[in-house]
Amino acid sequence: MLEYVNLDLALGQEEYKKRLRPLQQRLYELEHAVFDAKVPVIIVFEGWAATGKGRLISLLAERLDPRGFRVVPITPPRTAETRYPWMWRFWLKIPARGQVVAFDTSWYRRVLIDRLNKTINKAELRSAYQDIAEFEEMLTADGTVILKFWLHIGEADQTKRIKKLRKDKLTAWQVGEEDILQNKRYEKYAGFVEDMIARTDSPHAPWTIVEASDRYYMRIKVFETIIAALEARLGLPSSSGTKAKRPRAMKEMKGAVNA
Repeated sequence: MLEYVNLDLALGQEEYKKRLRPLQQRLYELEHAVFDAKVPVIIVFEGWAATGKGRLISLLAERLDPRGFRVVPITPPRTAETRYPWMWRFWLKIPARGQVVAFDTSWYRRVLIDRLNKTINKAELRSAYQDIAEFEEMLTADGTVILKFWLHIGEADQTKRIKKLRKDKLTAWQVGEEDILQNKRYEKYAGFVEDMIARTDSPHAPWTIVEASDRYYMRIKVFETIIAALEARLGLPSSSGTKAKRPRAMKEMKGAVNA
């Protein structure tokens, strides 16, 4: 369960600066290794509103070759997109061989935001989970690396962050109606998140819960997890000498939430 996630984990600014640059350099090297090996990579970023997904993705892209890295922001489907099967628009955005694509939110909005907004019924929800499973299984069977991150913060922390963003005219635009609704129904939404992870966490497309109360800790953990996964996929020696660990809560979450 999400309540088992340790949100007190933090990293000092000096330690963060010391570790970030080598990680950015290593990711740059791996981007080229992925290109040479023709391995497509999908990195999915989901999480609570106001966790800093945008800045995190910017840091990932900062030192990468733009020819091999692409960011795909996902918004509600437009009118034209609603005329097709709901997964159609995601198939159009998958990476070419040797390319890395980061999704700023993803197909999982179907089982999170749409579920919160009550725009899908139970039968559509079951069908959506089946579609997602088949989508990810097909991609990974074809050689795609899929990494999925849930950026986690507590309810009080999220409320404080949203208030701060809305108070400043320069950042108020970053908070949308969906973000406000998510915060107001935090506990209900957390249940949807747990359900999602329990249903879709798999060896070929794993979820990593990232403790995001401290932005420095969050960023370093994401970098290290991506690097460890790509090194393992490419058969390269680990640059850190250790394997990235997934939170204990992941194991306890399996099958713990009702359909």
